[in-house]
Amino acid sequence: MGEELSGLSLNELQNLENQLETSLKGVRMKKDQILSGEIKELNHKGHLIHQESLQLHKKLDLMRQENTELKKVYGTAQANEASRIPHTTYTFNNGYDLHAPVNLQLSQPLTPKNDAPEKSMNLV
Repeated sequence: MGEELSGLSLNELQNLENQLETSLKGVRMKKDQILSGEIKELNHKGHLIHQESLQLHKKLDLMRQENTELKKVYGTAQANEASRIPHTTYTFNNGYDLHAPVNLQLSQPLTPKNDAPEKSMNLV
C-alpha cells in the first residue's frame, strides 16, 4: 500500500517500479495470448458453421428442386383423382361457442390411485 516505501532509496524505488512494469507487461501479454486464442477458435467455429450452412442450403435447394419435379409428375394425377373423390369436412362442437378457440395441452398420464400391485396376466 506504499506505507513501507518511505525507507527505500531512489534506486530501490526505481527497481520496484521496473519490476511492477515488467509484471504488468507479462500479465498483458498473457491476456493478449488468451484473447487471441479465443478469437482464433471463434473464427474457426464461425467458419465451420458457415460451411454447414452452405451445405444445408444446397440440400434445401435440392429438396425444393425434387419437390418441384414430383409436383410436375404427380401433381396432375393427384388433382384428377382428388376431383373425383368428394371432400368431407370434419368439425367438432365444444358445447358452447363454435368459433371459440380451443386450447390443448400435453400432460403426464394419470397413475392409478389404488396401491394394489398390478396382477400379471398368464398366457397359456
